[in-house]
Amino acid sequence: MSAPVPLDEYPIHQTPLSLARVASSDRNFYDRSYFNAHDRDGGTLLVTGFGVYPNLGVVDAYAAVRRGDTQRVVRFSDALAERGLDQRVGGYRIEVLEPLRRLRIVCEHDDLGFDLTWTGAFPAVQEQPHLILAGSRPIIDASRFAQVGSWAGTLRVDGTDIAVDPRVWTGTRDRSWGIRPVGEAEPAGRANAEGAGGFWWLYVPLRFDDFAIVVIVQENPDGFRTLNDATRIWPDGRVEQLGWPRVHIEYRSGTRIPVAARLELTAPDGKPLEVEITPHTFMALHIGCGYGGDPDWGHGQWKGAGWSASAAYDLTDPAVAGRIPWGVIDHVARARCNGAEGWGLFEHASLGRHDPTGFADWTSVAP
Repeated sequence: MSAPVPLDEYPIHQTPLSLARVASSDRNFYDRSYFNAHDRDGGTLLVTGFGVYPNLGVVDAYAAVRRGDTQRVVRFSDALAERGLDQRVGGYRIEVLEPLRRLRIVCEHDDLGFDLTWTGAFPAVQEQPHLILAGSRPIIDASRFAQVGSWAGTLRVDGTDIAVDPRVWTGTRDRSWGIRPVGEAEPAGRANAEGAGGFWWLYVPLRFDDFAIVVIVQENPDGFRTLNDATRIWPDGRVEQLGWPRVHIEYRSGTRIPVAARLELTAPDGKPLEVEITPHTFMALHIGCGYGGDPDWGHGQWKGAGWSASAAYDLTDPAVAGRIPWGVIDHVARARCNGAEGWGLFEHASLGRHDPTGFADWTSVAP
């Protein structure tokens, strides 16, 4: 019989179980935070996150900074002792100062460290449920909320201190939990062996002075949309649905790297709302950050007690550059909407076949 954990002292149970356990026995249950921060001019981009994997008994975190053509990454992993309110692993921790508004994130490592405070610019918004099936089995079945905001504090990369001024540094964050592939790879089985033929994903949270916009689109290879979520968030907490986004992406010739995008949305009164986006510097989440396809490390993997690692990637190295197209890529995004300027994230993955953009197979690229 398991012992109670500190969370059991709070009236937050949703099942007849101790919060030491999650309701699902799926090995891939996870609970994770993601953050990004950038200085708008494209000089520095930080992406970082923290995850708990109760059924794998693992807790881990990562932080990655891109400056120029170098991507510096540090990672931490340890055994999950008990589930509680303390979000910490190795030299990394998250402190909730004011739920859903202010957080402090600290990373202590000689190669990459920071002490940063996040302040939400608008209320967090709950997204539509995320669901992807392999055959009839859910491989992603998750809830998530998103928020745009600003950062303040200090960032240190390879011995260089960078002041993080909230008047300049902006970013986005999300919290998600549920089921998604984590830990060591599972046996392929029929669904994974046959494969879906492709994966197309777009996630665009944007911060403007007077409102925020969050757009999520996920499509099958034939263009059938399996996730469609577009909202505008106002300072007073009002959330408007913005219809069925029409997405137009211009790719750099010979690649699937976006150089421009246009989102055609619809306001509740039926009037069109158009967002023009220019992607800037980017980070490939599968190069050192542990996301799908990363050969160096994956979220939830058991690396042993008290494990940490550091790596620097030269993005001009052909061995590294050749990996960039094969995963989810986060771009700093500059946007315009009805004359207003905004900043945020343009997260995109276009893998394999996608009929609406004319990509016939895994090797297809823009003309």
